[in-house]
Amino acid sequence: MSAPHQYHQPNAPDSPTDDHDSDLELDLRELDPLTLSSARDSSSRQASRRTSKEHGHRIQQLGARIPLRNLRVGRLRNRRQDEYPPEEDLQGLLNDDEDTKRQSTGSSTLGNDDAPLLSTNQGWRRNRQPQSALSRITSRIRLPSFISSGSKTNVDLSGTLEGDEADTEHDPSSTRTVAVGQIQTTRFPPNAVSNAKYTPWSFLPRTLYNEFSFFFNMYFLLVALSQIIPALRIGYLSTYIFPLAFVLTITLGKEAIDDITRRRRDTEANSENYTILKFEQDKTGLGASPPTTESEKRRRLRKGKKKQDMGSRLTDIEDEERRLDDKDAPTSRIREVVKLSRDLKVGDVVKLNKDQRVPADMVILKSYSETLNSATTETSPSEHPQSPSLLIDPDAEGSKGNIDIKLQAPTSQEAKSQANSGGEAFIRTDQLDGETDWKLRLASPMSQNLDVSEYTRLRITAGKPDKKVNDFVGTIELLPYKKPGYDPHLDAERGNETSGQVNSAALIIDNTAWANTVLASSCTVLAVVVYTGSQTRQALSTSPSRSKTGLLEYEINSLTKILCFLTLALSFILVALKGFEAEDGKRWYVSVMRFLILFSTIVPISLRVNLDMGKSVYARFIEKDQGIPGTVVRTSTIPEDLGRVEYILSDKTGTLTQNEMELKKIHVGTVSYANEAMEEVSSYVRQGLASSNSDSSVLITPSSAYVPTTSAKRTRREIGSRVRDLVLALALCHNVTPTTEEENGKPITTYQASSPDEIAIVRWTELVGLRLLHRDRHRMTLQSAQTGKAAVRVRILNVFPFTSEGKRMGIIVQFSNGTSSDTESITDDSEIWFYQKGADTVMTTIVATNDWLDEETANMAREGLRTLVVGRKKLSAQQYREFSNQHTQASLSLQGRDAAMAAIVKEFLEHDLELLGVTGVEDKLQRDVKPALELLRNAGIKIWMLTGDKVETARCVAVSSKLVARGQYVHTIAKLKRKDLAHDSLDFLRGKPDSCLLIDGESLALMLAHHRDAFISIAVRLPAVVACRCSPTQKADVAKLIREYTKKRVCCIGDGGNDVSMIQAADVGVGIVGKEGRQASLAADFSIEQFCYLTKLLVWHGRNSYKRSAKLAQFVIHRGLIISVCQTLYSIATRFEPHALYRDWLLVGYATVYTMAPVFSLVLDRDVDEPLANLYPELYKELTTGKSLSYRTFFIWVFVSIYQGSIIQGLSQILVGVNPEETTVGKKMVSVSFTVLVLNELVMVAAEITTWHPVMIFSILGTAAVYFGSVPFLGDYFDLGYVASVAFVWRVAVIAAVALVPPYAGKVLGRTLRPPSYRKVQAV
Repeated sequence: MSAPHQYHQPNAPDSPTDDHDSDLELDLRELDPLTLSSARDSSSRQASRRTSKEHGHRIQQLGARIPLRNLRVGRLRNRRQDEYPPEEDLQGLLNDDEDTKRQSTGSSTLGNDDAPLLSTNQGWRRNRQPQSALSRITSRIRLPSFISSGSKTNVDLSGTLEGDEADTEHDPSSTRTVAVGQIQTTRFPPNAVSNAKYTPWSFLPRTLYNEFSFFFNMYFLLVALSQIIPALRIGYLSTYIFPLAFVLTITLGKEAIDDITRRRRDTEANSENYTILKFEQDKTGLGASPPTTESEKRRRLRKGKKKQDMGSRLTDIEDEERRLDDKDAPTSRIREVVKLSRDLKVGDVVKLNKDQRVPADMVILKSYSETLNSATTETSPSEHPQSPSLLIDPDAEGSKGNIDIKLQAPTSQEAKSQANSGGEAFIRTDQLDGETDWKLRLASPMSQNLDVSEYTRLRITAGKPDKKVNDFVGTIELLPYKKPGYDPHLDAERGNETSGQVNSAALIIDNTAWANTVLASSCTVLAVVVYTGSQTRQALSTSPSRSKTGLLEYEINSLTKILCFLTLALSFILVALKGFEAEDGKRWYVSVMRFLILFSTIVPISLRVNLDMGKSVYARFIEKDQGIPGTVVRTSTIPEDLGRVEYILSDKTGTLTQNEMELKKIHVGTVSYANEAMEEVSSYVRQGLASSNSDSSVLITPSSAYVPTTSAKRTRREIGSRVRDLVLALALCHNVTPTTEEENGKPITTYQASSPDEIAIVRWTELVGLRLLHRDRHRMTLQSAQTGKAAVRVRILNVFPFTSEGKRMGIIVQFSNGTSSDTESITDDSEIWFYQKGADTVMTTIVATNDWLDEETANMAREGLRTLVVGRKKLSAQQYREFSNQHTQASLSLQGRDAAMAAIVKEFLEHDLELLGVTGVEDKLQRDVKPALELLRNAGIKIWMLTGDKVETARCVAVSSKLVARGQYVHTIAKLKRKDLAHDSLDFLRGKPDSCLLIDGESLALMLAHHRDAFISIAVRLPAVVACRCSPTQKADVAKLIREYTKKRVCCIGDGGNDVSMIQAADVGVGIVGKEGRQASLAADFSIEQFCYLTKLLVWHGRNSYKRSAKLAQFVIHRGLIISVCQTLYSIATRFEPHALYRDWLLVGYATVYTMAPVFSLVLDRDVDEPLANLYPELYKELTTGKSLSYRTFFIWVFVSIYQGSIIQGLSQILVGVNPEETTVGKKMVSVSFTVLVLNELVMVAAEITTWHPVMIFSILGTAAVYFGSVPFLGDYFDLGYVASVAFVWRVAVIAAVALVPPYAGKVLGRTLRPPSYRKVQAV
């Protein structure tokens, strides 16, 4: 067929090539849409519109109104129907639009089916260009749809391509354009949370690398591999291979179990269900979508069978024309589907409800109230007929009344509900940035007022992924409405929507909701996913998981190197004493290698086995402790580090505090009220709400008469009036909005605000008798809690919100002086009052002169209360008009707007306020936080508090939690922008090392950037540091800096997603299972339920784990060293020949069956009981010095091993004799030597035990019984006849006594002269 743009122009000359078409014989009036519409529709509206439009039109302008599709209808009347099947014609309508864009040489307005047949501009007079034969051929070729569709298409195939993804990966360093509700052109990361350390492919390489990065593992690997060489083989190959394989299996198994546990918990988080709006393209929208339901397929199949019927074909096209003429036809149909969190993709529109976690970084499109829309739907059901364009499928479960979709032409009720909602929503961000205040979020007016079915026309442009949680720059664009057909009258009604203009608006941080925030308000929010998975703010602020290794491991690794050096030196000495001559064809270095293998027990492979099994036992003890229920050990490789912590970095919100505010105290100048005295405040309020006349329905104003009881004194009347004024001010001066919900069939009123302080104050005013009944942008109503009648009604004139710079908030209200039933009782002469509350530091200069404010605020601050000073000022109508005019003018200025507005407020309002009183709000601490912090401080641990909250809040919590001691000086560094001022602060701190440092995030960033070393060197010496307004990245940087500078163990504890980076950067990460989520606990090494559990975790379990492992490690080293000394003496006695003293089973059995159980039972030992460990936290302080396992204790054990090994083997050789050539003598000596060796280890274990446990007794006695029971089976190694003789017994007894008595006597003597700390506290 002809190309769409190559139509016949009436005024053009004949074409050189005659290509007359029967279509051209049609009357142009017959193709005019106005004529057709009037013929089809006889309604008065269309008739009148046609009449008005036809007037004055010339006949040649008819072509300007004729779409090409009408021309196609005309063709069908004169052309065979089988030339264009129905399916091809439908697809042709799709493809011609793109084809003409590529092929048209004329005006761009002529390039699609929606364009008029003849243009009214100058182009229609141009002569038709000659057409070549090739162009005529190509113009008649229709390409398949998959070829003809360009890169851009107006057809949304989301309904049929679910799960399809783009082939191109999006460049994360570039901006992104998100097509709302559609499949994106590029691929983005999956939206999955992962705290796992390994992938299935990286597990073995990474774990093996970590294991063999330790010297002694690499040492044993080389020893095991050496047994492959025949010249170096000594004994069975399995003797060296199996222990190493066993150690690696245990270690890798523990790592695998820990990581599998993390993955299971990640799966829980990734499997949360979310409701997604799925947009299915309507035929009458942007284009025709393929049939997505069986009914559509059957309908099209029936059409195909009827293609012989011309009348049916024309009727079908006329039906389509009628649908296309519907100006209210939505762009798409919408239905709800449920997706898992991990399956969300960029562009998905998610429906969020109250208390639901935000699963990805999103831009808010719409916020509305379920109750409002449900009510609207119920009251006017006729306004919303069920049709395919409904947002929610009427048959879907639970979908009735969820969303009102007729937003383009709202009813009065709908318009009112939309005006009330305003696209507002509150979110909680404490899991992201640690701030306790609720954040107000707004939908862009463009998307808020747009019909949801039109969301596929939205495009959001966002910047590259960024870790800044408080910054976002983007735009939202509304694409023009794609006309299904040309209709000038419809275009005139739609205006800009069809004019080709793209409407755009700016997006800022207030339009976003980041991942892991929680929707706090009682509304429903529609938001589009912009960033997913690893590109969310939360993930970018989180450092990757790393494999953590305990400090004890590094210390043992260092000791192992010393032992290996001793082994090598001993081998060289023995070879040198013999001489370096070759013997039996073996070079001298072969002898050295054989001696190294013989002495490999000096570096015992069983050390890793015992330590790893010990760690598992410690983890079991922690998880089964009833004193700290719910504790989970996620990283079982570092329990000993719990006993070595010197710095604790703690979050504030949810960790030290409960994030629950309560007003504890008020002061009205002459008297203060707290605790039980609040009942007196309630009585004052009840009396104050009583009107002077008998009609209790009269509304109260600040100037209304106060009638006290007749017996009241003048002073009492004044106090009562002050209390009433303060309560009224607190009930009005806020940004709180009440919402009503139903729980168990009963209405429950909850409050929404950006600050929990304000909610606490409004709850307190309700408690004392004045309840907030209603609040919107323009009005507020207060209700008497006693009578339930409206007591105060005001009009809100101006609100001045709280800012971190201003530290105050104010409100101007006009009081109603009518009755509670009179809703329009506010007149021009009604009282106007300005109320303001704020921090004492700024309010002191605003309120009138007084002599008590500074003293009382200081007293409350010492109690850890957050103080607010409240004042008021009465304004005349003239004063308010002057203020309002100037304030409005200042708000219109383009430069310095905020400063100009603040200046007007200060000039007219903020001076000489009447001081009403002071309030003290307490941020409730977690249970037993104060004694826990005190105990940890006494244990020698320095505590830092890192929070994203405000400076004032952090200071109050630091004081109330006793993190800052009474009377301790707090040095504050805030808003620091100059490097030279930083020097002054650091110099001051050097001279005052006992002070507490309070620093904000901005100043901390400057310090770390320019004075990193100087700052950290001073800060680590301070007893306490409080850092506020910290980003998650800053928290992690501080933890890393302390680790690198001090080389000490750092423990980080938090409960929110913003603490994950800090937890993972620490040596020991502890996560608290928070109210809002488990992300911190999932990423941590240890998960607890309350902060106070940390004391037992460190002071009891940490101390025991470290001391037990230290003792166990030294004993295992002693056990391996003593047998190596015996081997050395035997080699000397046999003329330096590298022959094994104990072969095969004796060597393996000594390290396993005969000594392992008693030695391992040391993991049950403890030097003090738990009450004493808590009573004397100083016992923990000595562990930080590492005295339990130091070079001193190590060499003491080395000397003991050398002494006992020399005595055992030396006396055995002296008393029994040694002759390698005589087998009988050799077996007698081995039987005596080995028996004494085993008994020596059992007695040494018993001597080291401080507190006996039944398992210890059983293991020692049981092992002795096993050994003597196995002697009859050791005939290959022992002379069994000699073992049964008295000579054997007395030799064993004498040698054991000489080997054991001196070391034990030395231990008793040293314990007597210098008793250890645990014996001092036990008074032993």
